[in-house]
Amino acid sequence: MFTLRRWWERHRLQIILASLAIGSAMFIRQTEARFLFETYQFLTRPFQQAPTQKALLENAQFRELQQRLTDLESQNQRLKELLGYVSQQATPGIPAPVVGRSADHWWQQVILGRGRKDGVKVGDVVMAPGGLVGRVTNVTSHTSRVLLLSDPSSRVGATISRSRFMGFVRGQSTNRAVMVFFDRVPDVRRGDVVTTSSFSQLFPAGLPIGRVESVDLNKSPAPEAIIEFSAPVSFLEWAVIHPHVPHPYSTIPSNEEPNPEL
Repeated sequence: MFTLRRWWERHRLQIILASLAIGSAMFIRQTEARFLFETYQFLTRPFQQAPTQKALLENAQFRELQQRLTDLESQNQRLKELLGYVSQQATPGIPAPVVGRSADHWWQQVILGRGRKDGVKVGDVVMAPGGLVGRVTNVTSHTSRVLLLSDPSSRVGATISRSRFMGFVRGQSTNRAVMVFFDRVPDVRRGDVVTTSSFSQLFPAGLPIGRVESVDLNKSPAPEAIIEFSAPVSFLEWAVIHPHVPHPYSTIPSNEEPNPEL
């Protein structure tokens, strides 16, 4: 014990200094030296020259230009994606920007910047990268109004691509919709692709609508599935308008109900 006390008295100062050094290093590492930086800023603030009004204005203009450049780069990327999508289509369409969208009707309709003079007609099909978006319900000389699939009044005849079981999709004012099946025990599971039905009179058959997210086979009066749209309905900026000629109404199999599309 006497030897330990003598050793402590001899090396006490070195141990304390080493402990302080290690503790300070750990503190600086944990705080990323913010304390030292803030202390430096506080001590040197009286000696710093206040920015002039001209400098503040130039900084504000520079930030504005940076923000505009970022926005233009984003728009340019979306245009490239849209042009690539259009070039891949079997039939050419009319690219159209979204020029109007009301917050009160965000999920119901959009206004596109193409109209009668561009060849747009009521009933035309509106697509976007990913799949079906809606259909044209009103046309002016330079604009067209589109009823979105997400509108609660929208009804689209639909098919499960894997099993060919049919039903109709109705909007829910979100990026998801409900598919109601005609058959009492449909073969459907999560991840199944949903497309427009061959009995649809408003849309050509085989257009992508979305994927099955969940299934409720016990839903009354008919089984239902939650569908996530494959097209970006919530942040749509561009779309492609395709002409559509309704085909004669086909005979519906006995195990299906009449097409409820609106």
